[in-house]
Amino acid sequence: MRLTVVDAPTEWSRFAEGSVERRMLLALGDRLGTALRPKPLMLPDGSRVEVEGIDASGRVLVQLVANQGAYKPAYRNKVMADMFKLLWLRNSVPTAERTVLLVTGVTVQALGGWVARAAADLGVEVYVFDGDTVVTPPGRT
Repeated sequence: MRLTVVDAPTEWSRFAEGSVERRMLLALGDRLGTALRPKPLMLPDGSRVEVEGIDASGRVLVQLVANQGAYKPAYRNKVMADMFKLLWLRNSVPTAERTVLLVTGVTVQALGGWVARAAADLGVEVYVFDGDTVVTPPGRT
């Protein structure tokens, strides 16, 4: 199944000015050297799915896990669901070359053990938003 990128109603979609998601995308864009914005994607049947970040050429696909506060075990499910979505999108968007999962310092805990290994083996790049910038997760180069 092939998805096509369509124009969003607004440049930032549901990410309000000053929101953590917007700051995450801006910081990741700085790190990767490309502007990233949320965009809807159209399925052949007319239904839509949103990718939380994509560059203008459609090569970089990004999902954000922006949870804050105290860590909850349910965050691991969000991390895995977003990795699954990224893998599907990478196979469904013809121009996609890179998949990136950007997590907060709190949710990086969900990437322990086999989950981190699965992300690496499946080619999902993982970065951590420290509140201001994007860094490589501890233990990775």
